[in-house]
Amino acid sequence: MSESIAQPARFGSIDELLADARSRLTRLSPRQAAAAVDEGARLVDIRPGWQRGAEGEIPGAVVVERNHIEWRLHPDSESRLPDVSAGQRWIVVCSEGYTSSLAADSLRSLGIPATDVIGGIQAWIDAGLPTVASQTGPDQVVAAVAADDADGAIAADAADAAVAADASAASGARASAGDTPSR
Repeated sequence: MSESIAQPARFGSIDELLADARSRLTRLSPRQAAAAVDEGARLVDIRPGWQRGAEGEIPGAVVVERNHIEWRLHPDSESRLPDVSAGQRWIVVCSEGYTSSLAADSLRSLGIPATDVIGGIQAWIDAGLPTVASQTGPDQVVAAVAADDADGAIAADAADAAVAADASAASGARASAGDTPSR
């Protein structure tokens, strides 16, 4: 007979959990995030491949899917990315700015300077900031915007994004029905 591992809930809802996480963050607008990157902060994109395929990527962002972020960005982790260093400031981006808040708070709990982008890549796109078509695998840096694409338009059209999303779903990369989407 098994013992129950359930514990009393610390939060009554996901909204309370999110508010708690955000209480420890100084969240940035997309333009503030871009300015912080110009000053040395690094963007980390935690969206799964199927979302990056549909929404595009931010040039210069490091792609680390959510389930690996603590291991890849902690400077003492044996699984850290090669260019991770102590004190590096990270700005987490997801699709709409929900999951990124939880991830940034988790990084901060490990002593890693982190925050997130209000509204995620959706707000980044709405602000007219540059994006590129998704071609980046996990634990890699997104390529820079080509000079002739400086207006920030996503290079792939909607049909290409749909094909990429279908391919990701077929390969099992898409979240299962019981998983929560990255927001």
